[in-house]
Amino acid sequence: MTASTFTPAPWPRKLRSQEWYGGNSRDTIYHRGWLKNQGYPHDLFDGRPIIGIMNTWSDLTPCNGHLRDLAEKVKAGIWEAGGFPVEVPVFSASENTFRPSAMMFRNLAALSIEETIRGQPIDGCVLMVGCDKTTPSLLMAAASCDVPSIVVTGGPMLNGSFRGERVGSGTHLWKFSEDVKAGKMTQEEFLEAEQSMSRSTGTCNTMGTASTMASMAEALGMALSGNAAIPAVDSRRRVMAQMSGRRIVQMVKDDLKPSDIMTKQAFENAIRTNGAIGGSTNAVVHLLAIAGRVGVDLTLDDWDRCGRDVATIVNLMPSGEYLMEEFFYAGGLPVVIKNLGECGQLHKDALTVSGQTIWDEVRDVRNWNEDVIRPVDHALTEQGGIAVLRGNLAPNGAVLKPSAASAHLLTHRGRAIVFEDIDDYKTRINDETLDIDETCIMVLKNCGPKGYPGMAEVGNMGLPPKVLRKGVTDMVRISDARMSGTAYGTVVLHTAPEAAAGGPLGVVQSGDMIELDVPNRRLHLDISDAELKARLAAWKPRHEIVTSGYAYLHQNHVGGADTGADLDFLKGCRGNAVGKDSH
Repeated sequence: MTASTFTPAPWPRKLRSQEWYGGNSRDTIYHRGWLKNQGYPHDLFDGRPIIGIMNTWSDLTPCNGHLRDLAEKVKAGIWEAGGFPVEVPVFSASENTFRPSAMMFRNLAALSIEETIRGQPIDGCVLMVGCDKTTPSLLMAAASCDVPSIVVTGGPMLNGSFRGERVGSGTHLWKFSEDVKAGKMTQEEFLEAEQSMSRSTGTCNTMGTASTMASMAEALGMALSGNAAIPAVDSRRRVMAQMSGRRIVQMVKDDLKPSDIMTKQAFENAIRTNGAIGGSTNAVVHLLAIAGRVGVDLTLDDWDRCGRDVATIVNLMPSGEYLMEEFFYAGGLPVVIKNLGECGQLHKDALTVSGQTIWDEVRDVRNWNEDVIRPVDHALTEQGGIAVLRGNLAPNGAVLKPSAASAHLLTHRGRAIVFEDIDDYKTRINDETLDIDETCIMVLKNCGPKGYPGMAEVGNMGLPPKVLRKGVTDMVRISDARMSGTAYGTVVLHTAPEAAAGGPLGVVQSGDMIELDVPNRRLHLDISDAELKARLAAWKPRHEIVTSGYAYLHQNHVGGADTGADLDFLKGCRGNAVGKDSH
């Protein structure tokens, strides 16, 4: 679907909300009468679009703590455009608090929000998101229901500063933590630095997963141009919210749906954008899941094909030097998208929520700081993107972020040091007698979608103190886990099939030799085929078998990381048909 082929639906027409509120039947009066107890006048039920503001605000989701205030600006825009706004609090999967991992609950959030949209009188949605998993979960829900929807992100927090050093939330948490173990920083200094890491409301100010997914929403065409980078406390964030409220009303009138916008071309644009910004590896599982919900055939091979030749030009932590505040001042994501278009790496006619093509939105923007958003001939990394690795250790694929890795480790052969699960790692990593040095490859098992369960962000294992004291800051690490988008290092992630599902990772033994060859996209366990087959035949599951609750549902129905780690029964765009009224 492109702008030139999309035809707005005729207006006025009967909206799905009229199944609840239109006419004078007993059932209609039941629904309408109850809502009137909020003081709404009768003429608001005259067929105007009812817009659900799906708000992931929560006191326990600090990244989204300002979304209640931001929602008021969205409401103002909806009222101005002739719509009827209704704010709906929805499941908020906070990366900061949820255990064992917010990823465990991304699919639950998407399922609950999907049914909230489908089961209520909502003609269009404003998706109020911020913290890592809230963006994909709401996009997955909107894609499943296919009602007109627009994304409004909360925006990144302001820059941090500690003793004259620019501090990135998340990135410096990992850095300072390693410095403490290496004896470069005291625990008291670490606690002092804590105060500088989160100095305003908003999401991480690095190009972590939150900023990455905000960028993915914009690159997919699901947010207004410029939405991704505006700081949370900047007045222009509030203007963006109000303009999005206005726009969703027209989208409902035009019947402009997620399936019209999130086409294969749009996903390819997003993959290339992810490479250009040095985006999080978490974007891989999220975009695969969103594509599965909207019915687009997207695979790991698409990630490697589209991202391999894209230069990383955004000089932001964890790959680079700056933070989201500088990215916004430099021109933000529109400058990056324009650059892709000028390099022939953009489907220019992809449709956006504005009703215009993505190229129409960015063709006239300017780059105001070429050290923050670099020209291609001065790129941070010539080949950015996400490297998809395959081999006998990862038959279904694994991923690595080259822009965050050490160049000298991208081709490496080392002796495996195996940790059976995250508890085993925590028990042994600080042991001075552990037989490990910087040439070894650290292997972590049983931390994938089924294994942890939930695929926690533990793949960027901290190095052993005795290696850190040598001044070594990076080693090759391999797991079926994820890592935070704020993290860095030569870290192989999402190894599939995962160990808990009987994948080859589960039978790696300490002392095995492993070969990593990122240029040739190879990940190889150096044992014979016969030995590997015998080990797999003898393998037995290690992870706990859950017998009840959501964890039971998740463990029995979650797919592999290579397909997006979604629940198998939620694939496909299932629409928003209005169910029977029982009253």
